Amino acid sequence: MRIGIVTDSSCDLPRRFLDEHKIVIMPITIHGPDGDFIDDRNPDATLAFYRDVIARGEGGLSSSPFNPDQIRELFLGRLVLEFDYVFCITLMKSRSLIFENATHASLRILNDYRPIREAAGVKAPFSLRVFDSCSLFTGQGLIVSEVARLIAADASTLDIIRHIDKLTQHTQAFMVPSGLGQLRSQARSRGDKSVGFMTYALGSALDIKPILRAYRGDTHPVGKVRGFEVGCDKLFDAAIAQINGGLLAPVVCVSYGGEPSVVEAMSGYQRLLEAARMRGVKVMLSEMGTPAGVNVGIGALSVGFASERESSFE
Repeated sequence: MRIGIVTDSSCDLPRRFLDEHKIVIMPITIHGPDGDFIDDRNPDATLAFYRDVIARGEGGLSSSPFNPDQIRELFLGRLVLEFDYVFCITLMKSRSLIFENATHASLRILNDYRPIREAAGVKAPFSLRVFDSCSLFTGQGLIVSEVARLIAADASTLDIIRHIDKLTQHTQAFMVPSGLGQLRSQARSRGDKSVGFMTYALGSALDIKPILRAYRGDTHPVGKVRGFEVGCDKLFDAAIAQINGGLLAPVVCVSYGGEPSVVEAMSGYQRLLEAARMRGVKVMLSEMGTPAGVNVGIGALSVGFASERESSFE
């Protein structure tokens, strides 16, 4: 059976890994004052976008996912012939319409695929399952990477489904923004008052950064630190502690809203690599997708792992 994976461009994984496992990306479009940018997880294009935004300022950015018709076209025009079974794993549904759009599209895809496969001489049925990752960015990337690992290991679809269900409940993705401007702007656009003017002013003046967590379909602050570098070290140390305590998946995902080489130069990241090496855990570093940059701000750092023990930053 040919098993494929589809996800959206909020999924933070290295391009090399996506290509190696033939993971298909549903692009997310970023709307800005100077036009649209389509994020299909092209590292060079993403970094160029970040440079342009830094040069002109982060204001006025928004995003939109693939709509149901675009998803249906992607599947019927290509994927129903390339695969026999597809796992579609999306950004958490509380933060995007992509899960809802994919779910609606899946009903039409499963009704319409037969004539296309029969015309190509393929008689076997086609199956599609859509999953809400209940996470975002590095957390979504972790779940997708685990599905890819299991497919490569010839796991059954039932075992993969069980693993996805477990990971959606235990994947923890954390993020530290480099600044509060874009975070506050996006919160205001959603009517979210969690980053008010006083919080923004004091946080900016005192260099206080929130630690944000995506967990079980919810995102909220779980701590605060003074200084971006301190926050990065906190996330790396949390991942190291979880590695030493045992993970549910042998991988930690890291992403940065800029050149990944910035992260590679961090001492905390090097400690993480050493801890992971000693425990046989893979660390995957990538540029952060532009949906994260739009919502949290360019220059943010995210770390994701799966564990039954919740990390605390109090």
